[in-house]
Amino acid sequence: MSIRSARLSDGPAIEQLLDQLGYTGTGQFLPQKLRRMLADPNEQLLVYETTAGVVAFISVHFIPQIAVAGDFARISYFSVADAVRGQGIGREMEEYAVMLAKERGCDRIEVHCHSRRVDAHRFYSRQGYEESPKYLMKRLTNS
Repeated sequence: MSIRSARLSDGPAIEQLLDQLGYTGTGQFLPQKLRRMLADPNEQLLVYETTAGVVAFISVHFIPQIAVAGDFARISYFSVADAVRGQGIGREMEEYAVMLAKERGCDRIEVHCHSRRVDAHRFYSRQGYEESPKYLMKRLTNS
C-alpha cells in the first residue's frame, strides 16, 4: 500500500472514484485533463494504491501568493473508494498533501467541499480544517 504520483494509466480508476463523488461522464475529457495536470509543476495528483489497485486519489494545487510570505495549497478533488473508507487511507493522503504543501512553502491548505458532503466535513474537521469566510464563484459557461 502506497501513495504515488498518478499516471495516465490510472485514468479508469480515477474515473470510478469521480463517479463515487457524483461526477459522472468524465471519461470523455479525463485523459486530456490528466495530461495537463501531470505536466503542471504547480499541481500534484496522487493516488493510493493497494494490491487491489488504485483506491483513492487527491488533487492538490500549489498557488503562489504575491501579498503574503507563504503560498497556499488547495485540495480540489479527493476521493477514497467506498469499500475502503474508514481504514485511514484518507487521513494518510491528507497528511501527505499537507507535508508536500509545507515543503513547497505553503502556510495554509484549503479545500472547497460542497455542503451536501456532510461526512467529508466531519473528516476535514478531524484533520484540523476550519470553516473560512465566504467563497464566491462566477460561472464562465452556461453548462
